Amino acid sequence: EDRRGTVGGVRREDRRESPLQFYVNNANSANVTASGPGLVYGVANKTAMFTIYTEDAAEGGLDLAIEGPSKADISCLDNKDGTCTVTYLPVLPGDYHILVRYNDKHIAGSPFNARITGKTSLSPFPSVPSTLPPPLFCLSPFPSLCPIYPSSLSFLSLSLSPGISFIPREVGEHVVSIKKNGGHVANSPITIMVVQSEIGDASKVKVYGQGLVEGHTFDMSDFVVDTREAGYGGLALSVEGPSKVDIQTQDMEDGTCVVSYCPSEPGSYIVSVRFADQHVPGSPFTVKVTGEGRIRESITRRQKAASIATVGSVCDLNLKIPEIDIHDVSAQVTSPSGTTEKADMEAVGPSTYCVRFVPHEMGIHTVDVKYRDQHIPGSPFQFTVGPLGEGGAGKVRAGGPGLEKAECGVPAEFSIWTREAGAGGLSVAVEGPSRAEISFEDRKDGSCEVSYVAQEPGDYEVSVKFNEEHIPDSPYLVPVVAPTDDARRLTVASLQESGLKVNHPASFAVHLNGAKGTFDAKAHSPSGALEECAVSKLEQDTYAIRFIPRENGLHSIDVKFNGSHIPGSPFQVRVGEPGQSGDAGLVTAHGAGLERGTTGQLSEFVINNTKAGPGALAVTIEGPSKVKMDCHECSEGYKVQYTPMAPGNYLVSIKYGGPNHITGSPFKAKVTGQRLVNVSNASETSSLTVESVTKSSSTNSHSALPRSASDASKVATRGPGLSKAYMGQRASFSVDCSKAGKNMLLVGVHGPHIPCEEVSVKHMGNMQYNVSYILKEKGNYVLAVKWGEDHVPGSPFHVTVP
Repeated sequence: EDRRGTVGGVRREDRRESPLQFYVNNANSANVTASGPGLVYGVANKTAMFTIYTEDAAEGGLDLAIEGPSKADISCLDNKDGTCTVTYLPVLPGDYHILVRYNDKHIAGSPFNARITGKTSLSPFPSVPSTLPPPLFCLSPFPSLCPIYPSSLSFLSLSLSPGISFIPREVGEHVVSIKKNGGHVANSPITIMVVQSEIGDASKVKVYGQGLVEGHTFDMSDFVVDTREAGYGGLALSVEGPSKVDIQTQDMEDGTCVVSYCPSEPGSYIVSVRFADQHVPGSPFTVKVTGEGRIRESITRRQKAASIATVGSVCDLNLKIPEIDIHDVSAQVTSPSGTTEKADMEAVGPSTYCVRFVPHEMGIHTVDVKYRDQHIPGSPFQFTVGPLGEGGAGKVRAGGPGLEKAECGVPAEFSIWTREAGAGGLSVAVEGPSRAEISFEDRKDGSCEVSYVAQEPGDYEVSVKFNEEHIPDSPYLVPVVAPTDDARRLTVASLQESGLKVNHPASFAVHLNGAKGTFDAKAHSPSGALEECAVSKLEQDTYAIRFIPRENGLHSIDVKFNGSHIPGSPFQVRVGEPGQSGDAGLVTAHGAGLERGTTGQLSEFVINNTKAGPGALAVTIEGPSKVKMDCHECSEGYKVQYTPMAPGNYLVSIKYGGPNHITGSPFKAKVTGQRLVNVSNASETSSLTVESVTKSSSTNSHSALPRSASDASKVATRGPGLSKAYMGQRASFSVDCSKAGKNMLLVGVHGPHIPCEEVSVKHMGNMQYNVSYILKEKGNYVLAVKWGEDHVPGSPFHVTVP
């Protein structure tokens, strides 16, 4: 068998579109193949993508799975041309294993290993992972990326679409073998002669610019990299110094690129520029950065323990909520026994309100305060009637606009609720480009009001500590803006603030009104994922901003012009109806793992979201050691298991449907036992995120359908017909009930106007079913799949007919 390296050439003038992403398969690979950047690399909280080719394969089923540090939501789109596009969203950095099976067998290359980094890759030249040898970057006219390591350049063959490229390492004749299904394609093999001028030569790279010599804090420093005379090679950039910097690149489309970075602390920085694994002339460069660093201002106050509330007494919870209509605010109280009652809401001052209720039992009550059906920052609140519990920093809450955004010279306000924490020292610190004047008002009821005024724009860090410990979610990163005159001129039109739908494009217009410059937009999802928005020109002075929400809940959209937020930015938009986004106030958690544990042994707890609607579930465990964490669906919601490796106190934070903690979160678990790993003084954090589906609490009802030995949660569904269909064309998906016991499979499709004319359910043997249907009109449909009387995981599905 011919197992020589297979490569191809590329013209130099095509380089501006490089590099190309591909995966190298064995020559005897199966007829199903996969390629794309998402099989090799990606960035945390950014969608990764790859393509699966099945056009030459026999009929069968495709299975996809991704294993790694976090759950990665997978979406598969059938392109109706023998290919399907797969996207997934990794939340945490690390190594992910991508399993692609066809007819229960791994395809060639599976499982694939993708390295997910924690920061955005440089464009068009990516940063090199520090734990891997420097990769070679293929140059081609296709806008994607493929690292091929030197040790893997030999004894490989590949099947690729046209546009194969490689980086030559030596002068001489290279043989290109292009195979399909194990046989050479027409004109293969091809002979290519590589000359000396095409070998990457770092000594011929030119770099110049003030950013290699000096800089100033909080000002952008830049320099130019010119590789036009240096042949083919990979470019790697790094900046090390007193502060962390984000490196940005701009391709000038002439073989050069501009590199920019912004230091935030004075001192000496080391800038390294490598080409084809070698430093370019002069690298590493020493850059002297002058100016003032970040300035820290702080205050500390002693908080007294709040008075104990008793049954039958009037209980007050004071809040400051600026710029709202009290008629859009609702409050309710849930008692320890589960009884829910409406609470009174009264205005007691400018933008200040009091939630008032009379408790009927002892214990921890939950107070939900919502503005237009969304929890306000800090809600749901915990309010104990009777003696307070353990208290501490974990029971402190903070919220308000001053923890989200601020404007230069304008007071930024937020509230802190310490009632449940008991007595202790409360400290607030603001650190950023300028000194911030901090004001503090104690309301004497277990809450206080804080405001600060920042004088210079930039990113500020607001820390809130209780007894020298950070409270949940502290420190907060707050962008302080000073809109330029040009930025102030921009206006937004057609912004839909509510009623948006998951996986449906959302867009709005921005009018420049004569302003000159550039702007960008980013969307923050409720689970914390950050995605770039697409910006396109509509006409001379108007642009469209477009993004596709991937989850229900409140999204925040940053729109900046020449680096400054435009008026109203960040904008808040709600995806889904209020009942569709997860309500943290309706989620509870219980189990021994929230209170105690033993090193080396499995601890577990259950999160009940049956009443909360679908939403992103985020669990974070912080303590003396990292923990291995797993999450599995159960009848109540989700069972979380973790194994601590060192004794001490662990904080378990549970958030649902966005930034809101569930009732009682964070929980403190005391772990005993021997130390099984070496630990440092710093706390270790482990996290997982799950995009949950709608669950229903079970009820006792008589049914004529069999229920014994039946478990709908073990039914597996897959196929494009679960999410998209085309008018007049048959859509299909498969259902695997082999592990779900005995019952009947029920499928129904509900349309916007007329019912679905035909739904076909065909048993293929071994409890495997094939379902197909035909829709005759455009719109959004609901597809229900039940095993007996219970919905299977993911049902009801939402199907779009474009």
